[in-house]
Amino acid sequence: MTVRRRLSLYGLSVLIGGSGLLHLLMPAPYRRIVPAPLSSWRAEVVIVSGLAEIVCACLLLLPRTRRLGAIATVVLLVAVFPANLQMALDGGYSDAGFPANSAAAAWLRLPLQLPLILWALSFRLQPETEKASHLEATGRGRG
Repeated sequence: MTVRRRLSLYGLSVLIGGSGLLHLLMPAPYRRIVPAPLSSWRAEVVIVSGLAEIVCACLLLLPRTRRLGAIATVVLLVAVFPANLQMALDGGYSDAGFPANSAAAAWLRLPLQLPLILWALSFRLQPETEKASHLEATGRGRG
């Protein structure tokens, strides 16, 4: 894996895992944006989504589970989109500082899901050189 690709992988893992940690350490902002149909389980939804983000980040970091981690991250990003939409519909957080209190920023945030999904998908398939080096490292590449 090239240094650039490895840094990209670490960046995505830190972003996803860090978000998961924030869900667990500072759940209040996330509870606010749980869509209405799930409002009876706000705390549980935030905990489960935070744990799911941490698991996705860990799966991405391990070569053996990277493909699963990439797919799981995409599924997660699609699953949390309704919460991001709810935040936009609510006009952001009125009692927060900029940009969280900005309706415009909340709406502009929605299209950012697509590059995140594409970023995660970029780790779904290993380039041939990564496969070969992984096979050699595990001893399965020998004749």
